[in-house]
Amino acid sequence: MKITELKIQNLVRYKNQVYSLTEVFQNEDEEYWVKIKNPETCLCVPAKLIKPLKIDESWLIKFGFIKTYDSQYIVRFERGQESLKYDIDLRDMHSMTGLKLYGNNINCMYVHQFQNLFSFLFGKELM
Repeated sequence: MKITELKIQNLVRYKNQVYSLTEVFQNEDEEYWVKIKNPETCLCVPAKLIKPLKIDESWLIKFGFIKTYDSQYIVRFERGQESLKYDIDLRDMHSMTGLKLYGNNINCMYVHQFQNLFSFLFGKELM
């Protein structure tokens, strides 16, 4: 994950916990650091130590999607207000996994990518 992909309020993983990004800065050695927080703690850590959160069914439900189709090959979720669809391909190839917007497939595998796309397209934050 590149630091340039992130924006404030993006959700990331650090040591198997979910945090919200609150600040990005460089130290004296020009290394990127981030300030992250969750309800229990607030930390400053090197940016290279944070990891993306992979989108799964639980994240889609948190983001207001509803499961509309389920087969042995694919699970579809929809968020009707914005005509968004998200397919999870259950086959080994995972070639169909991703966001669908007005019939277009968008490579969006991580929570921060979806947060950024949603903000860009609809002018509001997800959470």
